[in-house]
Amino acid sequence: MSINKELELAWEFVNKTNRSIFLTGKAGTGKTTFLHRLRMDSLKRLVVVAPTGVAAINAKGVTIHSFFQMPFGPILPDTDLNASKGFNRKFSKTKIDIIKSMDLLVIDEISMVRADLLDGIDRTLRRFRNGNKVFGGVQVLMIGDLQQLSPVIRDNEWELLKPYYKNVFFFSSHAYQSCNAISIELKHIYRQENPKFIEILNEIRNNILSDASAKELNKRYIPDFTPEPDAGYISLTTHNNKAEATNSAELAKLKTKTFTYNAEIEGKFPEYSYPNSDKLELKVGAQVMFVKNDSAPDKRYFNGKIGKVIHLDKDEVVVHCPDDDFNIVTTPEIWENINYSVDAETKAISEERIGAFTQMPLRLAWAITIHKSQGLTFEKAIIDAQGAFAHGQTYVALSRCKSLEGLVLKSEINSNQIISDSHVISFNKKAEQNEPDASVLELSQKNFQLDLIFEVFDFYEFLYPVNRVLDIFYKNRTIIQGQIEAPLLTIKNTVTNLLKVSTGFNTQLKQLSKDDGLPELRTDIQERFKKAISYFKTETETHLVSSLKIFNFTTDNKAVGSDITKSIDSFEELLQSKILYFNNLYQGFSTSKFLELRVKAVFLSKEVPKRPKKAVVDGATNVELFERLRILRNDIAQENDLIHYQVFAQKALYEICETLPLTKQELKKVNGMGDVRIKKYGDAILKVIRAYCDENGIETSTDADIFETEKPKKKKVDTKKVSLDLFKSGKNIEEIANERELNENTIFGHLASFVASGEVLVSDLMTKEHYDELLELIPKKTFENLSDLKNQLDDKYSYGELRLVLEHLALNIIHKK
Repeated sequence: MSINKELELAWEFVNKTNRSIFLTGKAGTGKTTFLHRLRMDSLKRLVVVAPTGVAAINAKGVTIHSFFQMPFGPILPDTDLNASKGFNRKFSKTKIDIIKSMDLLVIDEISMVRADLLDGIDRTLRRFRNGNKVFGGVQVLMIGDLQQLSPVIRDNEWELLKPYYKNVFFFSSHAYQSCNAISIELKHIYRQENPKFIEILNEIRNNILSDASAKELNKRYIPDFTPEPDAGYISLTTHNNKAEATNSAELAKLKTKTFTYNAEIEGKFPEYSYPNSDKLELKVGAQVMFVKNDSAPDKRYFNGKIGKVIHLDKDEVVVHCPDDDFNIVTTPEIWENINYSVDAETKAISEERIGAFTQMPLRLAWAITIHKSQGLTFEKAIIDAQGAFAHGQTYVALSRCKSLEGLVLKSEINSNQIISDSHVISFNKKAEQNEPDASVLELSQKNFQLDLIFEVFDFYEFLYPVNRVLDIFYKNRTIIQGQIEAPLLTIKNTVTNLLKVSTGFNTQLKQLSKDDGLPELRTDIQERFKKAISYFKTETETHLVSSLKIFNFTTDNKAVGSDITKSIDSFEELLQSKILYFNNLYQGFSTSKFLELRVKAVFLSKEVPKRPKKAVVDGATNVELFERLRILRNDIAQENDLIHYQVFAQKALYEICETLPLTKQELKKVNGMGDVRIKKYGDAILKVIRAYCDENGIETSTDADIFETEKPKKKKVDTKKVSLDLFKSGKNIEEIANERELNENTIFGHLASFVASGEVLVSDLMTKEHYDELLELIPKKTFENLSDLKNQLDDKYSYGELRLVLEHLALNIIHKK
């Protein structure tokens, strides 16, 4: 592709700014080639969509309706898209991740996109990205020529949309009106070289065909023209039935054998997207057109090349084209239907083949509709524009030809056949007057970098999840327990302060940026940026991370619990993103580095496991008891087909852990523990509490009648020594527990206390495998207490084993000192 200033300006805007762009140009100016270059060389994460299936296949993209899951009817601005019936608006996690992480959306053939459809795209992007920014903050590149084919809309559909839009074209959409897009017109024409023909096409395009140009064009009016059989002419007509009738009639004239080529369709490839006939009938002597560029290295043919069939067999078709000195042996080509996905390792947006259409890249080509000719190039064409009924049809037909000499008109061209929409003409004139130059590019680059810097320090999104949890807590404080209000208020106050600081910092940056130079190249701005990184990093770690660590809750209400967890997870994802930025941008701001980090941030939550948000009882010594009683409650509920809070409520669980009742009389003093519950579950509850107290050496009153008044009081003995003596006599932990009517965990704890003195070996209490694994795992963990550590490890390790290894590690540290 030849380099020209408009193409390079478009390239710079796409890759170095976040401005949305309408890239237009006359037929043959290299719009499609630009798109292919972008797909190959752009550093931005992009998705390509098009309004029709064939256009999407040709652009190697997907249709707008399939990617954004849009209805095919009118999309009214004041209706809920998700409430529409007959189509799926439930987006997969993969598609949501793609939308969240993409930098650039390319819409090809934008001239055929209706205003309401572009607004539907805007609403979908806002839904999964930033609801306050047009297109959710995604840069949108719209490629197309408004003087070519226009959107298709029925009269009844326009009646519904007319109250909301001035016209049906994409530029009438609310999103386009708000997105501050720039227009760049490609001016160098690659398809035609004759200046006179180019001038005629421009006049037709702009609806100003002069008498002189019309006279020159109509010299090609040859009403009775009959091409020689091998001349390679194709007829372009306005209606599909005319084209099909011509092709069928010409094929029937041939007396040679008919060969039928059936397409092979693999996976998902909907019929409306077929790039060619699935049942292709050919004969030797048939005039055909290639409908795909040659995939072979020697590029023998291109989309739109005309030739004649000279040989047929079941696997190949031999075609000769008029200007070639060689024959083209044609074999089936593959068109791929792709789906966008995310690479598991690189996190790059990748194209996944979900279907394929394999067929000979040929179609009968005595005639073709003007509509299907869009994007094609012909050496010789017969144009029948009589009856042109739509905007741009005449221009599309004439502009398919490479030269005036290769053009034959079946009817004279006059101004009546040049149908142009006044809205398009008005829009194009306005766009032409406001084309950007190098100064606009530099300003756009500067604003793009400033926006990204501000994004690093913007904490506005943090407010919603914090306020949401506080609101839930204040409305449901009687059924929620844990450390909630204090840490969240600290977080809220910190976020509010950071918002004030970031606003001030942004104002300073804008002031500094009035001077020349891009922010990432300015030493003074980089110094301020690094200082801001240091400040925000410290504040985030000191107040947000630390407060989130002590935040915990528990509730019997599943809906409330789910709502809190969802909001805290959202907050934690936002926090992880900020920490990622602060840890990787401390050396200064870089646009490419930030865009790379922003992608990583989308997938960070999948790589970092969520911190368990189980409630922690006030007083760290009772955390383990809380967990044991919670497990007991769930086991009882499951055995008796009950809901867990029917055994005892969460509030009662907290109170038990705080008061440590050791008798049924003491248990009865706990709120919610009545006679019926105590009779059913009291013994099991008290057994867990006593075992916990025994293991942890918690003194109990000798006056407490542990086994109720009918049983004699036990004389206080050194319970750990009794377990040790039984162990030395040859009994194992299970046997000792049975003999003493105690929990096995209790006996384990007794014996573990003698490891330090050497009276019991570690190998007596746990397997070497568990011991070695825990010695390696525990030092790598950050935990607040034993229960927290237990939640982070595999269930196969018991509390006793964890405590034993922790004590061993602590002894080693003391000995080293």
